[in-house]
Amino acid sequence: MSIKYQFEEIAGKVCKFLYPIPTSFYRGCGKSIAICTLSSMSLLKKISQDQIMEKVLIAGRLFSENKGIDAVITFCTTSSTIRYLIICGKDTKGHQPGDALVNLMANGIDKNGVIINAVAPYPKLNCNPAMIENFRNIVKLIDLRGCSDLQEIRNEIDKIT
Repeated sequence: MSIKYQFEEIAGKVCKFLYPIPTSFYRGCGKSIAICTLSSMSLLKKISQDQIMEKVLIAGRLFSENKGIDAVITFCTTSSTIRYLIICGKDTKGHQPGDALVNLMANGIDKNGVIINAVAPYPKLNCNPAMIENFRNIVKLIDLRGCSDLQEIRNEIDKIT
């Protein structure tokens, strides 16, 4: 591990302590759709209070290109019903997990578990490669990065329900 990586890991832990994020996800009543608002916490809050949650199994945020994506993969593959993952909101500066997810779906990982063509600084996944392939095969990614318009997100959900 590089010194830079170790420093960023420590800085991340300090940030969690200084700026705790009280809720990282909300459960809905749906079965096959997950929404990831990337770093847009206000969008996540709006979605959590909207009728959209009737059609969504889970809505959450994603800040990192490694541990965060590992958690998304694990949740989506252990849930036997998720078929769609909508990513929306602002991508996290520096880490670019939205870009990493798009590249994971398009290109997969290399033999070291690194997401191919991701611009993120540390896009190395620790999930089992078979689980990653399962995720890539069963989940359709809907890329709405940059979108914070609730109506546009509703329209996309209406297309798939």
